[in-house]
Amino acid sequence: MTEWRFWERAMDRAVVPGYSRIGYHLRRRVDFPPDPEPGALKGRTVVVTGASSGLGEAAVVGLARLGASVVMVARDGERGEQARRRIEADVPGAEPSVYPCDMGSLPDVARFAKALRAEHGPLYALLHNAGGMPAERTETAEGHEYSLAVHVLGPHLLSRLVAADPASCSRVVWMSSGAMYAQRLPVDDIEYTRGPYQPTVAYARTKRMQVVLAELWAEHLGDGGPVVHATHPGWTDTPGLRSSMPTFRRITAPLLRTPQEGADTAVWLCAADEPGLSTGRFWQDRRPRPTHYRASTRESRPDRAWFWRRCQELTHPWAGECHSHKGGH
Repeated sequence: MTEWRFWERAMDRAVVPGYSRIGYHLRRRVDFPPDPEPGALKGRTVVVTGASSGLGEAAVVGLARLGASVVMVARDGERGEQARRRIEADVPGAEPSVYPCDMGSLPDVARFAKALRAEHGPLYALLHNAGGMPAERTETAEGHEYSLAVHVLGPHLLSRLVAADPASCSRVVWMSSGAMYAQRLPVDDIEYTRGPYQPTVAYARTKRMQVVLAELWAEHLGDGGPVVHATHPGWTDTPGLRSSMPTFRRITAPLLRTPQEGADTAVWLCAADEPGLSTGRFWQDRRPRPTHYRASTRESRPDRAWFWRRCQELTHPWAGECHSHKGGH
């Protein structure tokens, strides 16, 4: 391990240096892989969920600047249109389209996927970014805890429907969070029905699920399938952070990354050459990172297998006739 790698790992373990804008700018100066080529995504369709603000909107800007035809998925269609107008003003020539879709609603996801296939055909990349942190335990119309639905089940279903074979998509990126390091895969209670509900715990648990699910998708699709990666943006100043964790935001405001800095690696994973050479990895600041720092958060292989089966079962009623190149349900 080089001296830089030692200090870089120390920054992550200390959290504040690695997750803040300090870590981003230091890494960018010392050891950042090159930017994607200009026009790297010209003529290619990229879908971004949760695209009406924060990290999602910033990702759309970055992708549009690389020439992508971006499909913006937003729960609130009007907010999505407002974001689209901001993006068109910011990026000359950009023409993103907006689709209203609640990623926590499995029927809504299925309807969106059908429209997407009909109107856009094959995708180049799919960025799972939609999310939320309700203050109280909330269930969707299908009876699923909201964080599980919007962070895990909705994205899993969308992947099944539009990104499960190389003919339909080339890359899938999951926007996770460094909060996942504190949690293990909760196979005994993925719906969070036991004990007092803590929003930050629910969020972190489902962010752990996203990282595991990205790895499982990579295993399921194999070498011939779409590349699948997960990433975390570090501490980023977004509307979601301001509304769900105002005290944390007030204390850390000088250290927070901008949405553009937080979205940088997700855009890079969608567009650069290097991420296409591997699959199933977890990234921050354009470098692969460990998925665990403590043994207590590691899941067993049987737990991983159970989790994959459960995600398949819970999304199956809306999966229709979707098939991956290794088979369907």
